[in-house]
Amino acid sequence: MDRAPGLSVRLKLTLSYAGFLMLAGAVLLAAVWVALVHQIHPGVIFLETSRHALLRNFAPDAAIVLAFLLVFGLLGGWILAGRMLAPLARITDATRTAAKGSLSHRIRLPGSSDEFRELADAFDTMLARLEAHVAEQQRFAANASHELRTPLAITQALLDVARSDPNRDSGALDERLRAVNARAIDLTEALLLLSRAGQRSFTREHVDLSLMAEEATETLLPLAEKRGVTIETSADITTAVGSHALLLQMTTNLLHNAIVHNLPEHGTVCVTTSVHPKSVVLTVENSGEKLTPQLVSTLTEPFQRGAERIRGDHAGVGLGLAIVKSITQAHDGTLTLAPRAAGGLCVTVELPSRHRTEPAMRTASR
Repeated sequence: MDRAPGLSVRLKLTLSYAGFLMLAGAVLLAAVWVALVHQIHPGVIFLETSRHALLRNFAPDAAIVLAFLLVFGLLGGWILAGRMLAPLARITDATRTAAKGSLSHRIRLPGSSDEFRELADAFDTMLARLEAHVAEQQRFAANASHELRTPLAITQALLDVARSDPNRDSGALDERLRAVNARAIDLTEALLLLSRAGQRSFTREHVDLSLMAEEATETLLPLAEKRGVTIETSADITTAVGSHALLLQMTTNLLHNAIVHNLPEHGTVCVTTSVHPKSVVLTVENSGEKLTPQLVSTLTEPFQRGAERIRGDHAGVGLGLAIVKSITQAHDGTLTLAPRAAGGLCVTVELPSRHRTEPAMRTASR
């Protein structure tokens, strides 16, 4: 933005210091003048000539004092303003460096806490978050490109083999192409959903998380039965404010992830909703292999699939928990992942409670 040239802050502070010092000096000299006048004995006739004589003797000294205060105020104010604004200069340099694309620079302003150091610390925190966000976006772009390229490369390979093989089985080729194309469509839809949640472009309404849990359970029950997983639900009527479609997608993703990443047989999934004083909580726990905290901390990153890539019809595209994280953040909530001591994962979604909930309870086991 183009701006008209003006005085620097340092010069403005210098003039302010000098002006204040001059004003204080003038007030002090006026007080001295008044005191001298009152020293005259009441019985003595104060002639006009005496007044002029006193003024002639006092005025030069007063002028010298004011001149000294002016010079002292300008020099001292310039030095003091420079020392006061030195941290601001470092913050400005760091801002210009960041504007050029370098996000690794930090101010790290020394000294005890004051307004400038609080500003510098806040700026350093912002730079750290921006750097992490940019790095995450770069990894996401690279992973998304790889994931999108894979089905296209498979399709190209299948078509090349079919062209070179005159005795090809068109039915088998059609089935494989459909499967690859369906995976590409699922990935594209997941990316669009992730983008929609991140932009917060949705209509907010009152949504009961317990009903979301029941609907997701009904939808995924055939998959759970196929994999020998038992789903248990215990749900308070918990009302949050948000998008019905996105919160249902979030719940479905959590339940799907808990079913797929479970024990080979006799696995369990526990879905619970509860009411807290200022929030509502959805918790999904599943049995499974033991996970390390380091691995769990990466599961919400896009295209992370746990300890190994899951193969099969319900493998997903590696965006399930990333979408859950994005939807949770879009609803001003918090997402917590923790490994269970017995194996498996415990995922907790806490959303702000803006609507009074009913003290009812739904319990079910499937």
